[in-house]
Amino acid sequence: MTRGIRVLSPQLSSQIAAGEVVERPASVVKELLENALDAGARTISIETEEGGNQKIVVADDGDGIAPDEISLALARHATSKLASIEDLDTIRTLGFRGEALASIAAVARVQLTSRSRAGSSGMRLKAENGRAGKPSPVGAPQGTVILVEDLFFNVPARRKFLKSRTTERRLIEALAARYALAYPSVRFRLVQDGRESFSSTGSGDRREVLAALFGVDAAQRMIDLSAAEMEGPVRVSGFVSPTDLSRSNRRDILLFVNGRSIADPALTTAVVQAYHTLLMVGRFPFGAVFIEMPPEDVDVNVHPAKAEVRFRSPDAVFSAVQRAVRQALLRSAGSSGVPAAAPWPTRTWATGGGSGPGPDWMLDHAPDPSGMDSANSSAGGAPVLPAGEIPLLRPVGQIGSAYLVAEGPDGLYLIDQHAAHERVLFEAMRREQTGAHVSQRLLAPEIVDLPALQASALNDQLEMLRQIGFDVEPFGGSSFRVRSVPQLLGALRPEDALRAVVEDFEEDETPLAAETEARLIARICKRAAVKAGQALGPEEQAALVRALEACASPRTCPHGRPTMIHLPMDLLARRFGRK
Repeated sequence: MTRGIRVLSPQLSSQIAAGEVVERPASVVKELLENALDAGARTISIETEEGGNQKIVVADDGDGIAPDEISLALARHATSKLASIEDLDTIRTLGFRGEALASIAAVARVQLTSRSRAGSSGMRLKAENGRAGKPSPVGAPQGTVILVEDLFFNVPARRKFLKSRTTERRLIEALAARYALAYPSVRFRLVQDGRESFSSTGSGDRREVLAALFGVDAAQRMIDLSAAEMEGPVRVSGFVSPTDLSRSNRRDILLFVNGRSIADPALTTAVVQAYHTLLMVGRFPFGAVFIEMPPEDVDVNVHPAKAEVRFRSPDAVFSAVQRAVRQALLRSAGSSGVPAAAPWPTRTWATGGGSGPGPDWMLDHAPDPSGMDSANSSAGGAPVLPAGEIPLLRPVGQIGSAYLVAEGPDGLYLIDQHAAHERVLFEAMRREQTGAHVSQRLLAPEIVDLPALQASALNDQLEMLRQIGFDVEPFGGSSFRVRSVPQLLGALRPEDALRAVVEDFEEDETPLAAETEARLIARICKRAAVKAGQALGPEEQAALVRALEACASPRTCPHGRPTMIHLPMDLLARRFGRK
């Protein structure tokens, strides 16, 4: 069916245009934060409810809006930051398009209250469906307060594509932290659902904000880039991780250009390449890199969301970032030159400590060999196994402190000790979910301090942790008190268990996507399991193999990675020329 060409109504065209600027609640917070910073705010307060879907409030103590200009504040393409096309070449403000407030007002109910520095009273303006009312005088402190309610109430299809409330809250937390990093002299406070989830003092110390993002220890050890020798107009500063601290992905490499948070894969690669040969394969650095350059050398008018930029000389910026990071790494290593790559972890297997249960636990949880043998043997002596199960195996030894070698009636088995132990712990904890949880009470409660953003994420998981045998409670700020842990994880430090819940994760969690509890248990079990590089004695090897044989799904770890490789007898015979 064909339709004639028509001009869209102003309301519909505004809602379509708003989709480029307002993708989710965090987009609203970003635009309002940038307006507050452009207004010279020294204190910014953010409050949200229901992940920002129900309510967002951003209040600042900036310059405010003059009474005779407030009626223009919600109009499309109305801005105080540009006057001519030439101004686009020298943009020094975060906002400039004049679209943000109009776009927000097109898809939400908005109330704007502002008082300028020179004003004796404030003015209030309300808008809904893109239509603004008449401003009215109101008592207000200097600055601006913007209330956004019922986001996407008039475009319900957009709400269907939003993530969970928890995800939306975390996106807002990460956004606030990034701007606190870029503007350390501004005081930020974020309250979500009545609980403060992030704050900064505005002291000007970036390490203070880094501590909220990455933890106090990591922030103290991060390497300062400011002493790097720079050539040309590009200046690079910030902090990056030392070579013995790393992540499993690039997400925590934060980039800023002239105070603007950006996403740039090429510059992220520049940071990663600076660590070439200094990190193990599959590990990545983290940190915050700030680039200052003449505004005419960078185009920020690429997309309405303003997260992408173009450089006049991208190779020069790439080289400046890579050089600054590499110099800082070499400098941190002292006169000895290039810092050594992080060593492969080596730990002893101990019953009373370390990273996993000792042989006593494994032996206690091993199956009865005689019972399994009679149940799974045929008249001919070869085991008849249900799909996915494995036969009884005879441990032969260990290779590279990472793999076990075992003999079975149908050939040779190479077992990944870490993946196998993950499976054993995972199934043991899942079995306890169906019965009475066996918790191990600590001799004395342990206080665990987490970075602010991780503490917020952990608060969302406390009830789930109780269901699997933890006794954890908030202990003020970003601290938690741990009274007991699941008995199966008695050898794992409580701090390691809690960090496993909220830290970055390198495994594919798709096999566990349908069940939050299973994902949480799998993460903790991964942290608790014996690691590659850990030597096991003959008893420990046998105990692990016995426990794996008893598992319902022994051939994969909880994330779907194989626990073993099977080399059948006929394959071995062919390889040795016997067939």
